[in-house]
Amino acid sequence: MFDMVLLCSQGKPNNAISSLRERLQDGVSKSSKNGPSKGTSGGKSRGKRQVKKDVVDLRTLLIHCAQAVAADDRRSTGELLKQIRQHSSPYGDGSQRLAHCFADGLEARLAGTGSQIYHSIMAKRQSATAILKAYHLYLAACPFKKISHFFANQTILDVAENATRLHIIDFGIYFGFQWPCLIQRLSLRPGGPPKLRITGIDVPQPGFRPNERIEETGRRLAEYAKMFKVEFEYHPIASKWEAIQIADLKIDRDEVLVVNCLYRFRNLVDETVVVDSPRNTVLNNIRKLNPDVFIHGVINGAFSAPFFVTRFREALFHFSALFDMLEANVPREHPERLLIEREIFGRDAMNVIACEGSERVERPETYKQWQVRNLRAGFMQLPLNPNIMKKSRNKVRSTYHKDFVIDEDSRWLLQGWKGRIIYCMSAWRPNWIDY
Repeated sequence: MFDMVLLCSQGKPNNAISSLRERLQDGVSKSSKNGPSKGTSGGKSRGKRQVKKDVVDLRTLLIHCAQAVAADDRRSTGELLKQIRQHSSPYGDGSQRLAHCFADGLEARLAGTGSQIYHSIMAKRQSATAILKAYHLYLAACPFKKISHFFANQTILDVAENATRLHIIDFGIYFGFQWPCLIQRLSLRPGGPPKLRITGIDVPQPGFRPNERIEETGRRLAEYAKMFKVEFEYHPIASKWEAIQIADLKIDRDEVLVVNCLYRFRNLVDETVVVDSPRNTVLNNIRKLNPDVFIHGVINGAFSAPFFVTRFREALFHFSALFDMLEANVPREHPERLLIEREIFGRDAMNVIACEGSERVERPETYKQWQVRNLRAGFMQLPLNPNIMKKSRNKVRSTYHKDFVIDEDSRWLLQGWKGRIIYCMSAWRPNWIDY
């Protein structure tokens, strides 16, 4: 299954993803004809007008409940949570699932158990196969990951066009699903592939085997390199990012150096927690590495404010778009949809709602804030490649739901749903003129 999902289709449709997408679309259309699924508050006798009213009420109830939690009004909070629970379900429609997820966060915040619950979710060890199935679903249902990886990999191929040695430092490598396709494409390069070195960086996993996942990722990538006859070296680093020294990265100036970080900078705390923030420390270290290109993907979010109700409201808008996107593209009973909503969206929402201080690690900024931060750290932004933009637009418009957004602004590739920008990509290089 790994090959089927992770390898490139060489310009042809990926049959595994295309067929899954068709099944998902069929399932969604059947669900919409059959009405609300079992376990929701809406029976078949309820009209569309009533269901819509429930959706509006849920959002309002959630905001009122957040205000009550912020005021430590336990009586009102209890009453509002009771109403929310009556109209929400992890198996209902997108709005009901969102409300269930946010109610869990509000309850945890009220009880002071947010960090404990978040850490217990993080401590669960999902297998690579389970995550791959969810990733497969995500590729079929929405373009976000596919376009992000295409943008990053094509940028790398362009910068390393004539390289004999290529070193990629991947901050937040996770399972490394981005790289098999790049290895495959490097193997097809006229004149042969470069020697490839990947430094995979991620935070240590909780428990007795903190390096387990990052080392497993390396073994899997080595197998792909062997399959495609690409000379390969892998260096895993399981550490807090700000603690990594430049010497740890074994930089060789004869290599083309790429730094890649897709959507994980948001987990570094900012100046509101520590004056010398890890966010700036890591950016400064990346600049000192003097990479040929720094590929930066960010979650476009404004829910890192210190004020709880403001943060809650912004998070509600952000996660509403994500749950609505899945509702429109994936059948409700699909097991991988449940995994994504519970283990990824639910985990992140729990952290935003119920954790504070250094425990609150979900701290996204808007792409315009990141633009200022990157410029201030001494980077210059590179123009978007028109060919990448054209292919990305064509892919999204020809393959995915009409409500997906793909656009560009200020040299950022923007992706979103129904007008809300969620994922943003750009490429940077150190600007030594000002230093």
